[in-house]
Amino acid sequence: MFYHVQRLINEIVPDEPDPAAANALQEGLGGQFGEMRTMMQYLFQSMNFRGASAKPYRDLIQGIGTEEISHVELIGTTISRLLDGSPRYQGKQSDPLDTPGAGGAIPLEIALSQGNIHHYLVGAQGALPVDAAGNPWSGSYVYNSGNLVLDLLYNLMLESTGRLQKCRIYEMTDNATARSTVAYLIVRDQAHENAYAKALETLGVDWNKALPIPKTNAEKFPEVARLLDLGLQSKQYTFDLANQSEAGKIFQGLAPSNDGTTLDASEQAPEGVPSQIAPERLEEFAPGLDPALLELIQATAAMEMAEVDMTFGALKSTAAQASEPPVSNTPNPSTKAHQKGSSHSKAAAKSSKK
Repeated sequence: MFYHVQRLINEIVPDEPDPAAANALQEGLGGQFGEMRTMMQYLFQSMNFRGASAKPYRDLIQGIGTEEISHVELIGTTISRLLDGSPRYQGKQSDPLDTPGAGGAIPLEIALSQGNIHHYLVGAQGALPVDAAGNPWSGSYVYNSGNLVLDLLYNLMLESTGRLQKCRIYEMTDNATARSTVAYLIVRDQAHENAYAKALETLGVDWNKALPIPKTNAEKFPEVARLLDLGLQSKQYTFDLANQSEAGKIFQGLAPSNDGTTLDASEQAPEGVPSQIAPERLEEFAPGLDPALLELIQATAAMEMAEVDMTFGALKSTAAQASEPPVSNTPNPSTKAHQKGSSHSKAAAKSSKK
């Protein structure tokens, strides 16, 4: 099962809204080689994995797939921040919604000329499960053959192509919000390339002749260079609360990227940064709650969290505390839990009600 920590996996640097950059990032989210595909492909491969003797490979794929959930969260939140408001709109909450903001422009005028109008019409200035052309994400992107070597080759190709496309996105914009996230994902894609390349090497596959990794010279990007100096391209996290992952048996030794670094799988998860809920957008009627309804929602949430605490114990609030296995009424103490992923609290609340 999965547990969610309310922290983003990387900091999103604040900058001006940029709907065009947001739409470019949609390719990195919902495109054929985007984060939604990596998340789904690796999770399906790990769910369908066969052969107990090959557990280290399953754990490696599963750990990366769990991290990809965090990447979907990161890039989706970045897109939302890039869409949040307009550079020329300085309206106040007291301004009428049908007139230009004080000293600024019509609230949603920017939607008519930049990016994807659906970001405003459908998504209320938020990310969508589509690519940069507006095509919906498709489950047909997912490759899961059941053959370990074939799956690892496809995973390596997926990470390589994803990194190539993110390098192109980086060069499309100078927006600091977009670049901070794209740079992080470029480096983490390289880490995952190292993981799958090393896994193939342990199986005797000379991957570098069959599938040379594209040379993008991404280290010339300042934000990327800073992360490379930290060695982030050679780390892989387990996201395993029970310390049962055997991914470190594979993710070790010199990095296949030949940058002189040594692979390290000793960390459970990155520290991350606190996540924040985006402000209201009155011009989008989002969230559209009047005071009485908001009070009711908050009271209901408090009741549900109380039920969760009674069943599972008080939930941890910090990354350090979240590294400890939570108190559970589950009869099997060896059940594996992951630190990132879909929210467990709603399911727990429903279960306790039943």
